[in-house]
Amino acid sequence: MTMPLLTLPNTSSPALSVRAKALVFEDPRSQAILERIRQLSPSDATLLVTGETGTGKEIVARHIHALSHRRGRPFVAVNCGAWSESLVESELFGHEKGAFTGATTSKAGWFEAADGGTLFLDEIGDLSLPLQVKLLRVLQEREVVRLGSRQPIPIDVRLIAATNVNLEEAVIARKFREDLFYRLNVATLALPPLRERPGDILPLARYFLDLYAHRLGSEPAVLTAEATARLLGHPWPGNIREIENAMHHALLVCKGQEVTPADLRLTALLPKAGASIPPPEQGATDAVSQVRPTPQATALEGALLALFEQNLPNLHEQIEETIIRTAYRYCDRNQLQTARLLGISRNIVRARLAQFGELARYRASRGGTAAAAFGRGEASPAPRAPGTT
Repeated sequence: MTMPLLTLPNTSSPALSVRAKALVFEDPRSQAILERIRQLSPSDATLLVTGETGTGKEIVARHIHALSHRRGRPFVAVNCGAWSESLVESELFGHEKGAFTGATTSKAGWFEAADGGTLFLDEIGDLSLPLQVKLLRVLQEREVVRLGSRQPIPIDVRLIAATNVNLEEAVIARKFREDLFYRLNVATLALPPLRERPGDILPLARYFLDLYAHRLGSEPAVLTAEATARLLGHPWPGNIREIENAMHHALLVCKGQEVTPADLRLTALLPKAGASIPPPEQGATDAVSQVRPTPQATALEGALLALFEQNLPNLHEQIEETIIRTAYRYCDRNQLQTARLLGISRNIVRARLAQFGELARYRASRGGTAAAAFGRGEASPAPRAPGTT
């Protein structure tokens, strides 16, 4: 029997965090998780989902909502770590007009927005202790009080909280309230990292290869036996998000729609201390460890870190677009030279430029003539001999 595939409803929407966009249930451990999801879905009990970043916690929460009697009602997903402490209280509980500087209108909070449905609070361990007190009160009283108001508003919400930290350790360290921990810990679901469910690795890899081939307008790619072994031997510290990025990159650089180990850009990072790591493929080394730092690489790393701090949506796609667009202009808008410079196929370059709107803008600026494009280095069709077709 084919195991189900779960995906986010809109994978192009801004990410709550470095989140997974798909889950499969081929591995026996994943099948056990799926069965537990089915057991927990009918209940209204508060649920705590734990797991490393990128293991698919939001997808699981959405699936639980879809299987529950609340399906068809709102599902609101929020990353608690993406907001400053001064804003998260207003966003969580709402505010009245004039409650603080800039509050020109009244606004409902996330609890009110999810009324009748499910509220998913990701990275709940990032909430400050004062906000934990207010959240505990809401869970106990089943009502919220907006900032600037004294009138309680009844709510009917199922809460699903998620975290990638050990809340028990946080309680011991006095970073998380013990009473809130017990309130959240009614039902639990632990998502193992990808390295502990190896049966899901190849189905996910093929799914993302097909997904990006469709987006790029290219032919589907296949994994060689060597690439397959490399994928199965990698520890995947970034979990599902990492394998998505790896397959996206491999599709851009592979030749003949065949993915080899040389096409796989895998991180040299290791999972957290104490995590189980599969034995690496014999003789395999990460290209990252072979590269000596240069001033240019250091500057690039600094620029990327600055972007990461901004928590921008669709960051990978924005960086990729910047790279291809810049290379295209550097090569005087010659697609073939751009492909050679980046080490990818010309078909990929053309598809991406069309997706970015770069080709349409350039033709418009040049009057849409082939001669103008040729004058800037674009390939021009060779003249045909008389009588040829």
